[in-house]
Amino acid sequence: MSTAPRQSQQQRHRRLRLRRVFDLFDCDGDGVITQAELSGALGRLGLALGAQAGALDSVVAAYIAPGMPGLRFADFEALHDELDGGEGEGPEEEDEEREMREAFAVFDENGDGYISAAELQAVLGRMGMPEAGSMARVQDMIAAHDRDSDGRVDFQEFKAMMADGNGV
Repeated sequence: MSTAPRQSQQQRHRRLRLRRVFDLFDCDGDGVITQAELSGALGRLGLALGAQAGALDSVVAAYIAPGMPGLRFADFEALHDELDGGEGEGPEEEDEEREMREAFAVFDENGDGYISAAELQAVLGRMGMPEAGSMARVQDMIAAHDRDSDGRVDFQEFKAMMADGNGV
């Protein structure tokens, strides 16, 4: 079996995941992430940079097209590739696995290897998502991807959810 279709599928999944992140950061839905939106999103995720903010601002500014108020998706994608060390650095499968583990860790706040309804609700709340307002809705989100019915989402279930294109 050729690896080209598999790589293409992996690239599509990677791009879809990146698009979801872009859409979450683009608070006003105008297709552009301003530096204020980026800083706010990072802060809501508990990733406030403090003294490093100036360094990030200068890196981000280098990717903003002249005359634009912020990053368009293509700019955001290029910035992500640069911060990630470029796409050509190492096997794509390893990069995808690492990115998936990093995304999982954002939701698995206590590091126990599972995403509970309370953890999901807390992260959704920080992201300003309306689903966070209802524990019943959050529990439904967990149940939809909880294949072993233990009331939590483990890493394998999270990976399957992301591969299906059904993010949290």
